[in-house]
Amino acid sequence: MAYKYIDNYRERGARRQLVDLLKQKGIDDTSVLKAIGKVPRHFFFDETFWNQAYKDIAFPIGEDQTISQPYTVAYQTLLLHIRKGDKVLEIGTGSGYQTCILLELGAKVYTIERQEKLFERTIQVLPIMGYHPEFMLGDGSKGIPEYAPYDKIIVTAGAPTVPDELLKQLKIGGLLVIPVGNHDEQKMVTVLKVAEHDYEQVVLDTFRFVPLVGEKAW
Repeated sequence: MAYKYIDNYRERGARRQLVDLLKQKGIDDTSVLKAIGKVPRHFFFDETFWNQAYKDIAFPIGEDQTISQPYTVAYQTLLLHIRKGDKVLEIGTGSGYQTCILLELGAKVYTIERQEKLFERTIQVLPIMGYHPEFMLGDGSKGIPEYAPYDKIIVTAGAPTVPDELLKQLKIGGLLVIPVGNHDEQKMVTVLKVAEHDYEQVVLDTFRFVPLVGEKAW
């Protein structure tokens, strides 16, 4: 596969159009839109498919995984209510696109990926782009307990239930965003940790994610 890290007026213009489309779809947070408008999504695509990079679609990236639809990335990011300095755990690094959006918002990101080929590519690409999260290879369904607790946790794959291991790794007052359902579709769920064993859950819109695979998931 051929990758080039060139970002010229054509790509920047395409990002502006994408931002306008997301506004039309109801994404109204200026900081999230600014991040979408800055991160060069085409860097995650083989050069052959650059014309797909700024369409509001998911796209295959190998290993039966996809780079998420920009609307989905923006939607989940909105739900996290990121504040500068937030300690965020991302379950499912994938391409690294969502990671970059979180970093643009000022979060300190700990991200875990189970697919070794995706992990190896991401740890090379993101530093080239100027992004430096804490990377880890492993079973994301179990989180990264050694760095817990986290202010926010985002899961970028569909789970059958909310893993208890992730809830344990949230700070009190922390927020988890996760798609929950079956292999075909999931509901976006937010979980607020109000006390050590007390949670408030809200079920939102329907999405389709690749499955969260691991000891505490599928």
